[in-house]
Amino acid sequence: MIVLSLAEIAAIVGGRLHRTDGTTEVTGSVEFDTREITPGGLFVALPGAKVDGHDFAARAVESGAVAVLAAREVDAPAVIVPPLDAGVAHDRAFALVSDKDGAGAAVLAALAKLARHVVRKLSGDHLTVVGVTGSAGKTSTKDIIAQLLEPLGPTVAPPGSFNNELGHPWTALRADDSTRQLVLELSARGPGHIAELAAIAPPRIGVVLNVGTAHVGEFGSREGIAKGKGELVEALPSAEDGGVAVLNLDDPYVAAMASRTTARVVFVGESESARVRAVDITLDDEARASFRLVTPDGEAPVKLPLYGEHQVGNALSAAAVALETGSTVEEVAARLSSLERRSDRRMEVTTRADGVTVLNDSFNASPESMRAALKALASMSATRRSWAVLGVMGDLGEDSVTAHDGIGRLVVRLNIDKLVVIGQAAAATHQGAQQEGSWGEESVLVPDVEAAIALLHDQLRAGDVVLVKASKAAALWRVADAVLASPETNAESPVVPPSPSQERSNGGDA
Repeated sequence: MIVLSLAEIAAIVGGRLHRTDGTTEVTGSVEFDTREITPGGLFVALPGAKVDGHDFAARAVESGAVAVLAAREVDAPAVIVPPLDAGVAHDRAFALVSDKDGAGAAVLAALAKLARHVVRKLSGDHLTVVGVTGSAGKTSTKDIIAQLLEPLGPTVAPPGSFNNELGHPWTALRADDSTRQLVLELSARGPGHIAELAAIAPPRIGVVLNVGTAHVGEFGSREGIAKGKGELVEALPSAEDGGVAVLNLDDPYVAAMASRTTARVVFVGESESARVRAVDITLDDEARASFRLVTPDGEAPVKLPLYGEHQVGNALSAAAVALETGSTVEEVAARLSSLERRSDRRMEVTTRADGVTVLNDSFNASPESMRAALKALASMSATRRSWAVLGVMGDLGEDSVTAHDGIGRLVVRLNIDKLVVIGQAAAATHQGAQQEGSWGEESVLVPDVEAAIALLHDQLRAGDVVLVKASKAAALWRVADAVLASPETNAESPVVPPSPSQERSNGGDA
């Protein structure tokens, strides 16, 4: 963050000083976890389900914080934020913090004001803010964009899926005077959410990947989801002011967003009409895609080290952003061909010593991302026995049974050998597989993670390929971890182990 005095911060958030004259400056990072506090930092006191950050104010100062951003008086120097008017805090704040008295929403609102001030101070010729949204692929695409832009100058991007009212301003506050690119992921669980996030850190370049059915229960319909995602392109500056909307031409809901923005539109996709497109796509036996990147300024071959054909669309969107910020076609192609996986539990491939390969895509799931992962599994197991270990896909509303049934049918159509469905909430996946033609023990419904682990322990054999995927609440990474625990594992290059900060990811929204 840029250096600000406590008095300046109090003025920005409309708060008051407590146990300080306000002259002390915040020179470190802004953190909501006392374990991450750095000297000169600012601690954000959020009330949680089990502990209240206000109770850790003194500990935060002992760890190096100069003050606390709080909703009530604490035993440490602080900026006390004002309460919100009744009804101002929307439902997403309550999902993030324990908020019986509105304290959490008030602190989040103050954090947003502080981030907005910092980004606006930094915005101009030297800072480009990039926003990414979509029903699936946001985190992967954000990671790709960051890797393409880093050679152009210092780049800030969130770890994992820090994409909501807490993670979004927290990431924006990582930017300082040296930052040249700020890449942000925007999520939504209802109308207006993306517009609110875009107002915190106004993007110059906006990327919309797709419109699926994730969180259709909250939005009401796919059209409602499209309306919500399109809030990003509506927030962009005009073409005359440098605004650029990168839109997936292969998705009609996204392509239609071109009429909702005054920014310059750059279409990407496999369509011949796309400005940045992929042709001659092929997959190797590990489901890694190669293609020819074609643009008006030239073309170049790309060989993605990431798993799944769906990564082609993510790569094209990232390529368009890099081209808009000054990279050449050749530079973009070379960087795409040397990408690293940066976020945990997303198409994370690890192979045990006995040849069992686990495709851990357990961070979250929607019908669209589930289909993409299953297709990758099918490609990776052409000569090997395949397992799909699947759990519930959440927030699908009235479409839940139909969506789960369709996934079960797809498993059979893709000739995946074994399906293990975990929990009654996902039972329609098992039923769909049976209706499509599965028989005997090809599809099994088990009650919980422990039962799935026991089944795999008994039946897995050397060389098998196992996909593990469900919505985040199901915590199916426990299955992946158990399968990999024995025998001794060998991580497959170029997979990069997650950093401790990535374990704190607060994402999972649409």
